[in-house]
Amino acid sequence: MNLQPKIIELLKKRGISTEDDITEFLSEKPRKTYDPFLLRNMDAGVDLILSAIDRGKKICIYGDYDADGITSTTLMLEVLSNLTKNLTYYIPSRFDEGYGLNCGALKKIKENGADLVVTVDCGSVSCEEAEYAKSIGLKLLVTDHHTVGERIAGCPVINPIQLGCPYPFKYLAGVGVAFKVAQAIAAETGLPKSVVTRTLDLVGIGTIGDIVPLVDENRTLAKYGLRALNVSKRKGLVRLLEGVGLKQGHIASEDVSFIIVPHLNASGRIADAKTAVRLMTEKNEERIQFDVDELIRCNGLRKKLQEDTFERCREIVEEKYMDDLFYVIDLEDAHEGITGIVAGKVKDAYNRPAVIVTPTGDNCLKGTGRSIEGVNLYQLLKGSEELFERFGGHAAACGFTIKRNLLPVLRQRLNEAMRILFEGNPELFNKKMEADLKVSASEVSVKLVEEMQLLEPFGCRNPRPLVQLAAKPASLQRMGIRGQYTRFIGILDNGKELPCVIFKDASEYDEILQSGKKISIIGTLGIQTWNEKRYLQLQVSGAEE
Repeated sequence: MNLQPKIIELLKKRGISTEDDITEFLSEKPRKTYDPFLLRNMDAGVDLILSAIDRGKKICIYGDYDADGITSTTLMLEVLSNLTKNLTYYIPSRFDEGYGLNCGALKKIKENGADLVVTVDCGSVSCEEAEYAKSIGLKLLVTDHHTVGERIAGCPVINPIQLGCPYPFKYLAGVGVAFKVAQAIAAETGLPKSVVTRTLDLVGIGTIGDIVPLVDENRTLAKYGLRALNVSKRKGLVRLLEGVGLKQGHIASEDVSFIIVPHLNASGRIADAKTAVRLMTEKNEERIQFDVDELIRCNGLRKKLQEDTFERCREIVEEKYMDDLFYVIDLEDAHEGITGIVAGKVKDAYNRPAVIVTPTGDNCLKGTGRSIEGVNLYQLLKGSEELFERFGGHAAACGFTIKRNLLPVLRQRLNEAMRILFEGNPELFNKKMEADLKVSASEVSVKLVEEMQLLEPFGCRNPRPLVQLAAKPASLQRMGIRGQYTRFIGILDNGKELPCVIFKDASEYDEILQSGKKISIIGTLGIQTWNEKRYLQLQVSGAEE
């Protein structure tokens, strides 16, 4: 492949340097995938499922209320429905039950006649719940991808990240693990390959949506998943795409991340995630339209709640916690369906790890947190594990339940732990933006951007490339309802004009944009079309003299 030197430079920076690796990374038909039976306990898990089917037992798929859990649940239901109709599913309420397995749910599932529970996207560390399931005669199989140490549920667990698992790729999403289980079941039963491959639209959504690294096997799944999504015949999904203004054949990874996934997540954040599962499996046109309208309504409400709650958090931080190194924000009446998103926005705004806690009954608080680069939130919280009623998560995000009176202890410990980290790394909170490529005026071209697009799908560990270039700002214009955005023309060194836009609060750049001097700009280059003409545009992420 005859690539521009800048693209080769970019690939090398991302660890893709050999000719074979470059060919695989850019291939339309990537081949990087692994035998599902390399996953520890896969044989035992498949035997459990097929034995239950052979004996006519009811199987309950137990999922999670986010896009990964929703797509995982739908995938498992769809594949197993080719072998049995004795299926049901259960997704816990974010508000009444919280994340993962709980004994009350298992009791209900048993009373409703299920003999086997298969989890997706949860359950690895549900030790007490696994013991309870055993005590009431309920068989349990866990399929999951979350962090797990030596403490693991006492049942077959299929999780690539568990100790002793030889699977060569450790970062599958929950839906990726469910897909591998489906592949193994198809191999054992002789189901047509098409039964599994037609779930790839779900795999693409869940993999991109769960922000797992889009490298190695995940890149393969995301690429085929996007292709499947763009031609999907899944009635509910197609109607949702139409409802949110997406056109099949033109859907990219960022459409999944910023449009499709938030609408699926909104069902579990605001109301009931079962709405999204039903939409993915429903055939009735009237019911489908009702569910699409419900997801759009939930997402609109979610955005409003999110904006209001973020503003309250800013006020609290700036009034009480500006000197803290770890923000623990206590909100008495926040809608807990959006606290995770808001914690992420607080983290981004101040470049500090942030946890938001809300009341959850029994004099307890439910916390959800997000972390900055360089701080493993799971390990940080695990150091205070004895304080929690429940606790789980991974390096970038966590959730827990804690007695209200222990919150000051947790806040003190987290700040002390951060102080120690900061002393060891004084640059920890310096959020310096670095470009992937420095480009000269002559290198800025449509061809460069077209070759950058070969790196799609973009996401975790493969972000859209940031370029740095020199330009003199001219023709500044304010945009947006409150004039919070800015459009300007960047005059390059060779005299060419590059349209630039800042889609965030641009006021911090006013001084240097109005100075009339040449400045350094970092952003992402894209191709826009207007009146059938194509032109380049730089979406600015940062600027300095």
